[in-house]
Amino acid sequence: MAQEISLPEAVKHATAKYPSVQISLDQVSEAAAGINIARLAYLPRAEMLGQINRATANNVFGMLLPQTVVSPISGPLLPTGAGFSNVWGTAVGLMINWEPFDFGRRQAEVSSAASSKLRAETGVARTQLEVATATADAYLTALAAQQTVLSAQAAVTRSQELVRLTEALVKSELRPGADLSRMQSEVLLAEAQVVRAEQSASTARASLAQFTGPATPKNTFTSLPPVAPPTGIAATHPHVREQQAAIDEIKSRQAIIDKSWYPRLNTQANVFGRGSGTNLNGPYPGGANGLGPTVGNWAIGATVTFPLLEYKTLRARRQLEDQRIGRESSRMALLERELAAALERARIAVAGARSLARITPQQVALLKLTLEQITARYRAGLANLTEVTDSQRLLTQAEIDHSLAILNVWRSELALAATQGDLTPFLSKVP
Repeated sequence: MAQEISLPEAVKHATAKYPSVQISLDQVSEAAAGINIARLAYLPRAEMLGQINRATANNVFGMLLPQTVVSPISGPLLPTGAGFSNVWGTAVGLMINWEPFDFGRRQAEVSSAASSKLRAETGVARTQLEVATATADAYLTALAAQQTVLSAQAAVTRSQELVRLTEALVKSELRPGADLSRMQSEVLLAEAQVVRAEQSASTARASLAQFTGPATPKNTFTSLPPVAPPTGIAATHPHVREQQAAIDEIKSRQAIIDKSWYPRLNTQANVFGRGSGTNLNGPYPGGANGLGPTVGNWAIGATVTFPLLEYKTLRARRQLEDQRIGRESSRMALLERELAAALERARIAVAGARSLARITPQQVALLKLTLEQITARYRAGLANLTEVTDSQRLLTQAEIDHSLAILNVWRSELALAATQGDLTPFLSKVP
């Protein structure tokens, strides 16, 4: 069942529950996990190994290029003639690898992950603003459709009253029977207008339900919102913040590149044991020999590596990031210009809507008086039915225009607040 809901409630519900907002929040969580991964790079790496095999021990002297097909065999050449005799072999070990100094590279990776998280957070704010604006616009559209239905129903009531008046005049033979048929057709036309208005209202409520679930507007806007002091585009505008975050994210990637052409120092500690079912002189005792790691070793040391030939590659990658910063900076300039133009258009729309809303009440009042006078003249036989119906249609249209004029002021105020990047001042005006 549809429930009545106010405009602030509709916006609050949509910004909390709409799927696109949840997607943006999930992206923030994903970026936060990326920060944790970058921080874990400070920890040492420890790898354990356990192995058992049954294999031949025939060895061959000579170099073998690195590959993944031929398994390496340790030890000297055994006497020929071993053939395919095979023995047990085992190995267990632990390797700890830690990079104590990295010249700021890992911190740069953490900062880059944090920049990605900040960009995702600004994306949430932008999505919430877009959803809130769309929800408020759908709400005002549904409310305008409801007002149109009420005006159309009022036209039906007036037409029915004129039918009763015309019927009395026809029975008194003061008016021809054609006038009654004409007024009955006017009632049907007014009822058809109600049907069309109700269809539009149902469509508008369906659009609102996309954001809030089954709901009908509870607010009734019969007065204009208070005039707000003029303001410009703030640096906290979600679109501006998101674009700036995109630039900062690229700069953080540049910092990683800048820290990549440095030596890498890895300290290592290794302990392992091995067992084999054969000896260096070649006998094959057989049985369970080799199933235990009977020979142990340990080692500690440090390894320094330097990406000597990667300088040009890293420089090319940095130039690529420079181009991306230029592109995003141009987008920022374009965004600021578009927002400034949109802000000026919104201010013009607000001024125009307020001016029109001050005129429509006078039109309604004058047309009501005109309809009363023409109806009285029709009753006295001084006016024809066409004048009455035309006056009634003008009054109905003026009532609709008056309702829409007030709502258009609210809608233009909504567009102005959305352009400025914050709907809070607008929602605070809602009665």
